[in-house]
Amino acid sequence: MSRIEDLEAFLAIVEQGSLTAAAKRLGRPLQTVSRSLAMLEADVGVELVHRTTRRSMPSEAGESFYLRVKPAVEQIHEAREEVAQRRSEPSGVLRLGAPSLFAPRFLMPVIAEYMAKYPEVEVDLDLSDAFVDLAASGLDLVVRIGDLQDSGLTGKRLGALRRVVFGSTAYFARFGRPVHPQELSAHRCVTRTGDERPGVWMFTIDGRARAFKVSGAVRTNSMNAIYAAVEQGLGLGFSPLWQIKDLIDAGKVETVLEDFEPAPVPIHALWLEGRTPSAKIRRFLDLLGERLKLDRL
Repeated sequence: MSRIEDLEAFLAIVEQGSLTAAAKRLGRPLQTVSRSLAMLEADVGVELVHRTTRRSMPSEAGESFYLRVKPAVEQIHEAREEVAQRRSEPSGVLRLGAPSLFAPRFLMPVIAEYMAKYPEVEVDLDLSDAFVDLAASGLDLVVRIGDLQDSGLTGKRLGALRRVVFGSTAYFARFGRPVHPQELSAHRCVTRTGDERPGVWMFTIDGRARAFKVSGAVRTNSMNAIYAAVEQGLGLGFSPLWQIKDLIDAGKVETVLEDFEPAPVPIHALWLEGRTPSAKIRRFLDLLGERLKLDRL
C-alpha cells in the first residue's frame, strides 16, 4: 500500500514540473523524493511520470492518477488538521507568503510575537511580489495587496492602503505645490518603468477615477530609487503611503493632493477555499488583525 509521503511527492512533482522543485517545496532531499516516486510506480505497476533532464511530466496514467489522488490526499491532511486542532497549543510549521517590502516591516513583528506566544510553532516565510499559486506552493496563508482575482481563495480583510503624491521640501520651495492633479503636467515627476501603465497616475475627481499622464527626467524600475530621487528633489513621486512613512516622519518628504487620492488598495490574508483553517492559522490570523490596524495607512 502506498505511503502518504509517496503520494505527496508524486503530487508535488506533477505540480512543480520537476523532482528538484518538488523536493524544494516539500523540504525533502532530492533522493528521498525520487525514491518515493519509484516506490509509488512500483506499487501501482505503471510509469506515472516521464522524466527528462529538464522536466518531469505526468504520463497519461499519471494524469488520471493525479486527478483521483489529489482530493484524497487533501482530505487526509484536513483530517490530520482536525485532530491537531484538539491540542491546546498550536504546533507544527506555519507556511506564510507575503510581499517582499511589506513583510519585514509589518509582518515580521507579528510573527515574532506569535512565536513567542506559541513556541512549538515554526514559520516558513516566502517573500514574493507575484501572485503565488497557493495550491501549488504549499503555503498555508498568503498576504496580498490589491484586488482579489482568484475565486479559489477565501480570506480576511486586513485593511486598505492609501496611495499618495509626495515631494521634498526643496522641490516644493523651487517649483511650488500642485493643488490639483491637472497641474502635474507642469511638474517634474519620477515615474516607475515597471508599472502596467508607466507615467499614468490615478486620482479621484468628483467621486470618479481619473487617469493623468505625468512625466519627468528620471525614470526607474525600482521603488527604492524613486524614493531616493524624490528625497533629493528630482521630482514628485507616487507611492503607497506605508512605503514612505519613515521619510514623512523624518521630515524628508511631504504629501500633496490628499483630497484627490485614488481609492485605497485592499489588503487580505488568504487561504484555499473549502479548507478549514487549523488552530495555528486561526490564532495567527487573530493576532495579525489585532496588530496591523492597516486602515490608518
